Amino acid sequence: MPNIKSAKKRVLVAAKKARANKAARTNLKTVLKKADAAVSAGAADQAEAIRVAIKKVDQAAAKKLMHKNAAAHKKSALMKKLAAASK
Repeated sequence: MPNIKSAKKRVLVAAKKARANKAARTNLKTVLKKADAAVSAGAADQAEAIRVAIKKVDQAAAKKLMHKNAAAHKKSALMKKLAAASK
């Protein structure tokens, strides 16, 4: 544990940001799983689930929770699944 006051604060702030990032990543994974499940089940709201998932992926990339190319890859995969399910 640091001795300097500003260093102590940085430890607390870093821990707080880590908790927020973990929560956001967990939420993103949940939304992606729900979208995948909706497409697999052929649910009526599968397009809506994909739209919400793509929005969450974009937000995660904007907040640097995931790389922009990883976000593009996820979005592309979601759209491919939706297109395949639509046939």
